[in-house]
Amino acid sequence: MSPAARLRGLKPDWISDPQVWRTEVLAGLVVALALIPEAISISIIAGVDPAIGLFASFTMAVVISVVGGRRAMISAATGAVALVIAPLNREHGLGHLIAAVILAGAFQVALGAVGVAKLMRFIPRSVMVGFVNALAILIFMAQVPDMTGVPWPVYPLIIGGLALMVLFPKITTVIPAPLVSIVILTVVTVAGAIAVPTVGDKGELPSSLPVPGLPDVPFTLDTLTTIAPYAFAMALVGLMESLMTAKLVDDVTDTHSDKTRESIGQGIANIVTGFFGGMGGCAMIGQTMINVKVSGARTRLSTFLAGAFLMVLCIAFGPVVSDIPMAALVAVMIMVSFATFDWHSIAPRTLKRMPAGEIAVMVITVACVVATHNLAIGVVVGSVSAMVVFAKRVAHVAEVTAVVDPDGSTVVYRVTGELFFASSNDLVGRFDYVTDPKKVVIDLSAAHIWDASSVAALDAIETKYAQRGKTVEITGLNDPSADLHGKLTGELARSH
Repeated sequence: MSPAARLRGLKPDWISDPQVWRTEVLAGLVVALALIPEAISISIIAGVDPAIGLFASFTMAVVISVVGGRRAMISAATGAVALVIAPLNREHGLGHLIAAVILAGAFQVALGAVGVAKLMRFIPRSVMVGFVNALAILIFMAQVPDMTGVPWPVYPLIIGGLALMVLFPKITTVIPAPLVSIVILTVVTVAGAIAVPTVGDKGELPSSLPVPGLPDVPFTLDTLTTIAPYAFAMALVGLMESLMTAKLVDDVTDTHSDKTRESIGQGIANIVTGFFGGMGGCAMIGQTMINVKVSGARTRLSTFLAGAFLMVLCIAFGPVVSDIPMAALVAVMIMVSFATFDWHSIAPRTLKRMPAGEIAVMVITVACVVATHNLAIGVVVGSVSAMVVFAKRVAHVAEVTAVVDPDGSTVVYRVTGELFFASSNDLVGRFDYVTDPKKVVIDLSAAHIWDASSVAALDAIETKYAQRGKTVEITGLNDPSADLHGKLTGELARSH
């Protein structure tokens, strides 16, 4: 094979597909337009200059497009990260914030390397559905400030933008409907001199590219101990939000992503962002849904262009971008909110069939996220709730039945089900220690021992029978159960 042929074989299929290029380029442009006011708002939350948030969105998107593990996912400055590091900026200044972003990136690289992404398998579907629905609610709630206390023309502009996004795809899907909506509403407001809030009202756009440099902090142990708690919290929140978003995009696109690479990539992106003076970030779910679900992007090109276009729009077309009415972007985000919500999950037919415990977990997840405005807290509380529901359900599965031999010399207790801390607590009370014959057989061939609590319960049963001069024989253990029982039996009694 010639070198040219080998090179062609290494190229992704989409490189030579003009239709894919058009989709990716236009999707990146729409995302960049939506990122600008979002990044400015997030900068305000963190208490920093708008340029800091815009620089972070630029570097995060560009870097993650190369090193990330999930194609077409957008990473930028986010509200979750801003909430974590805002107190640090308020109390110690921008230098400490930038240093914390770099340290958070290092933590994420380390956590990714040790396999933190594998924890995603423990997040149940009910939590994932609650996460998605809470996200949709948060996206809508974030638009409310731009819809209250505003001039009346804002409302017909929002309605018009929504109508365009619903109807335009029926004409053609070559150009993303959100981009058409933004352009038309901008032309209408500028040509008609309609006085409504614009992107420029959110804050001043940067006029030059960011330059690399070290954070302005003393490189001492005191600085490290000050920033470390904030950095670690930022690392955890950023990873959780990014991995949850990656899983959501996996489901939307029916493709697989490398979660370990994504974890390490988020860390690298934050390190680079910190050295360029940005405030750090993680996967941005709303903009990712614009990119993937609304615009149809599927490659890294759209992610890279979202960041590149962001800086081009700010630096080269700042005055034009500043004239975009916020109503146009509000309409886009309302459409994203509607498309993100899992309407099937709350349909009466679905709710009738769904176990009550799973519905409760979904509601708890949504309530926690909406109450705290923190997706990570909602996922943790929802997952713990799901574990409690599961433990309660499985605890009742373990059954004990007794059969006495005809000669009355032996009783066989057959235990069926999973033995762990929740089910084994009741196990001790299921035996008749007083009236049972001298020999007791506990048949565990239809059971499985999962933890030390179960071994301790079996030891307690043997002890109670031994105190009455009776012997116990445990039979039917499968290999893992026998191994665990052999290691722990007799070792768990309290020392006196």
